[in-house]
Amino acid sequence: MPAKRSPARRPTMKDIAQRAGVSESAVSFALNDRPGVSEITRDRVRRVAEQLGWRPSTAARQLSGEGTATVGLVLARPADTLGVDSFFLQLISGIQEVLAERHLGLLFQVVEDVDDECAVYRRWWAEHRVDGVLVVDPRTDDARPDLLDELGLPAVVIGGAPDARHPGLSTVWADDAGAMASVVGRLYELGHRRIVHIAGLPGLAHTERRIRTLRAEAERRGLAEVCSVTTDYSDAEGAAVTRRVLEGGVLGGGSPPTALVYDNDVMAVAGVAAATELGFAVPGDVSVVAWEDSALCRMVKPWLSALSRDTVAFGRTAAVELTSLLDGGPARAVGVPVPGLIERDSTGPCGPCGA
Repeated sequence: MPAKRSPARRPTMKDIAQRAGVSESAVSFALNDRPGVSEITRDRVRRVAEQLGWRPSTAARQLSGEGTATVGLVLARPADTLGVDSFFLQLISGIQEVLAERHLGLLFQVVEDVDDECAVYRRWWAEHRVDGVLVVDPRTDDARPDLLDELGLPAVVIGGAPDARHPGLSTVWADDAGAMASVVGRLYELGHRRIVHIAGLPGLAHTERRIRTLRAEAERRGLAEVCSVTTDYSDAEGAAVTRRVLEGGVLGGGSPPTALVYDNDVMAVAGVAAATELGFAVPGDVSVVAWEDSALCRMVKPWLSALSRDTVAFGRTAAVELTSLLDGGPARAVGVPVPGLIERDSTGPCGPCGA
């Protein structure tokens, strides 16, 4: 049997002190940017530390009250819907870009519901596991901001509207209302009067903003046959709801809609397949718009019209705001550009059946 290999030994402050020819206390002062050593000594110690590949111990930083070099992200959604959701993959990619530059780790956890999410925050705070958190999927009735205020845990809420009740929390928000208004306006120009919004999870703040805006735009334009139906974002529910609405089970009078607006790309793709199975032509009989543009929207026939935004940049912005809070900066509300509609083959003028 080969001999068991010993783990590599991490360089210590003692190693740096010996190589640089100074005391360990001088090394501590230099690496923690504290007074007590000359600039020449500070520079020499830092060069040696870099040469040896030394990094500060997270455990030591925690004991000294300097933080954990880790931020947290909890997602309270069905785990089986995440693997096909391009939005979160891109969002986390943007977050990671910023965290990597700052040598910060990301602690990620999926839970069943918001109560479990709050329990995770309490545990992380008690155990000093994270320095701050990124909060996604703001709710209309949300207990998390109050809890984070109570714990004093730095946080950035992604996708929520600015909230004066929690001035200590930063917010990175998108104008979902403006985006939905632009979609309804374009479909109206194309002659569509029966529109169904196949929405995501009920109770999410952005879902409710989109539903309210659709209702307001319909009222403003005198559209009586417009509604929203909530789902779990999955392809299975997207297809099932599509079948139900096209078979006349949603709008008044039993008529199918002439346009469908889906809250993500996965449901839109599943919806097109379901519509085709029922004998509906896209866009001849029914136009389709996906909320999140992705490669998936260009891998089906017809290519899907979609609302497009730079989700990676969205994640970067959120991470920058959190690192700013960790550096002692003020909480802010930062808006990102309104998603723009990219028209492709899945939308067109309303046909004779929509008259």
